[in-house]
Amino acid sequence: MKKVKVNLDSNGYEIHIGPGMLKETGRLLKANGFADKLVMVTNPVVKSLYGDTLQQHLTGDGFKVTVMEVPDGEEQKSLETAGRLYNELTEHYAERMTPILALGGGVIGDLAGFVAATYQRGVPLVQIPTTLLAQVDSSIGGKVAVNHGQLKNEVGAFYQPKLVIADIDTLKTLPASELANGLSEVIKSAAIRDKEFFAYMEENLDRIKSLDTALLEEIVFRTAGIKAEVVEEDERDLGLRGILNYGHTIGHAIESVSDFKIEHGEAIAVGMLAAGRISNQMGLLSENDLARLKSAIEKAGLPIEIPGLDTKKLIQSMKHDKKVQRGKIRFVLLKSIGAAFITDEVSPALIEQALAG
Repeated sequence: MKKVKVNLDSNGYEIHIGPGMLKETGRLLKANGFADKLVMVTNPVVKSLYGDTLQQHLTGDGFKVTVMEVPDGEEQKSLETAGRLYNELTEHYAERMTPILALGGGVIGDLAGFVAATYQRGVPLVQIPTTLLAQVDSSIGGKVAVNHGQLKNEVGAFYQPKLVIADIDTLKTLPASELANGLSEVIKSAAIRDKEFFAYMEENLDRIKSLDTALLEEIVFRTAGIKAEVVEEDERDLGLRGILNYGHTIGHAIESVSDFKIEHGEAIAVGMLAAGRISNQMGLLSENDLARLKSAIEKAGLPIEIPGLDTKKLIQSMKHDKKVQRGKIRFVLLKSIGAAFITDEVSPALIEQALAG
């Protein structure tokens, strides 16, 4: 088992990573001062795979567990679904100190986190991510949100969890496409912050995709560590934390314009490579580093382009992005593998050129 600490003064917490962690949940909850009743938010697929077993473990550890199911799908990340969960929490007499456990992927984590942040002005949140993407990214850092209209994460809050429990064994039931989605965020983290980790990942992608437990634990640990370091320096996303959005300016636009039919990891992969091309065209990122980025994305099983989307609609969507400041679209670009920076000096023509490949 590995552990990452997120040091945020009174909002700090620990990320526990390793195989077999689900059965340790009760012990970890008690160590963090929780007892009596709790609420688990999950979806039907995750509930059948892990939720029922986790509920049995928690009941055996003396907890009274209420399970709330949310149908699968990005469309559930909405104010309407949040409203239904508020009603259920009220019906079950959830109190200010009743923790909400988010068992599932990014949709469940974001939705349950948003509900935890806003129900009775905030109840404790415990993230139990079951996808690679959620374990390395969305469960860490306290960004919780729901979509609104066609805009991703438009309504949200900063709300740190009390604890994150990442059980590596849950990754072994993921479809290959879901594993690839998570690898998109692993590639992103290495590309912006850690050239040695990028090289390690390049060398081990095949073994990672074969679900080698030790390697999965290592990449979750190292990627979570990168995000924790950035969040510690800039919890409220006022500066450095913006580099975590590498690939996301274009990626979020792809998700929105596709009506969320394109998966997050796939959209971010295309966005990363497009941002890499922009970096290269601006004379920053070398041809060799751009080729390494493209190779890693392809080797992970991710797309390098998504045909059929209108470029002008993508640029229009980017103008609604939360990262826009004073009407200018902000991009995270690379000087080299492991070195990222933020700029608003990217012309629409250069964006169109990068999207065209």
